[in-house]
Amino acid sequence: MNASMHLRFKPAAQPLLSVVVPVYNERAVLPLLHARLTAVLSGLPLRYEIVLVDDGSRDGSDIDMADLAARVPHVRAVRLSRNFGKEAALTAGIAHAKGDAVIVLDADLQDPPELIPQMIEAWQAGADVVAMRRRTRAGETAAKKFSAHLFYRLLNRVSAVDIPEDTGDFRLMSRKAVDALAQLPERNRYMKGLFAWIGLPTTVLLYDRAPRAAGQTKWDYPGLLRLAFEGITSFSVAPLRIAMVLGLLTALIGVLFGGWIIAKTLVLGEVVQGYPSLIAVMTLLGGVQLVSVGLLGEYVGKTYFEAKQRPLYLVRDVVERRQASRSAGVRTLEERGHAA
Repeated sequence: MNASMHLRFKPAAQPLLSVVVPVYNERAVLPLLHARLTAVLSGLPLRYEIVLVDDGSRDGSDIDMADLAARVPHVRAVRLSRNFGKEAALTAGIAHAKGDAVIVLDADLQDPPELIPQMIEAWQAGADVVAMRRRTRAGETAAKKFSAHLFYRLLNRVSAVDIPEDTGDFRLMSRKAVDALAQLPERNRYMKGLFAWIGLPTTVLLYDRAPRAAGQTKWDYPGLLRLAFEGITSFSVAPLRIAMVLGLLTALIGVLFGGWIIAKTLVLGEVVQGYPSLIAVMTLLGGVQLVSVGLLGEYVGKTYFEAKQRPLYLVRDVVERRQASRSAGVRTLEERGHAA
């Protein structure tokens, strides 16, 4: 909290800080999350709001969030109609944030709220984006740390956008950055890439990621693999180019092999046994074709979903205390196609 001593704002123009927290089955950690956030934010010389976004939780998190929002003025609960995924929940939270600056952090408290004063100081110094880079990752297996390290470096190698390595969703964005993000209408959203794509002056701060405060991670390896593939295909066509190169190499091998057969038959008079070699070549060619068609289908599928223009998420209701005259501040279903 010492960092808050250095924050200076004019009393008549105190900015509003929004803290956006996507929530999925995090009932066990919600009370501690609110307590730690409030302890930090109440000591800062600014106004604040906490936007909790329920992504179709099934453990009662949505009920606890609504109860908290109905009682506490600075909390707003945005409840989605079902589980749309973290990227959609994050987009919904940012769309509902009203602050001059918006901070995004995970509900499991692996992103320490106590770092918020440092992030605000960097924002005051002129940064539109304050990205938090993980120096250490407590509570994670060696395999997960290695795969994350490998993924970020692979993504930066194939992507035209420089995405900060070892940096998750934990960051601060100025209103200018939030408005820039709102101009990106795509439905297939890899938020870490979109945060980097908008550019704008960025400050990177190092921190030590804490273990989960309670509960278990909602990410399994297949889910992480899907997210990694989404990130690569959203910001690069390198997989298609690799498939094309493999196709050319296979064709070249086929031409060379065919020339070798002709030469051996005409010059040496030997008859080459065709069945084993034919099967091997057909298997290789078939594998390359299937991989290429699969990659092409992935990109065509993305175009298909973008063309349908479905909303990225649907909001079941929004609960906040200051609307108590309207059924405890519950606003009914509304559609959101993207951050607006």
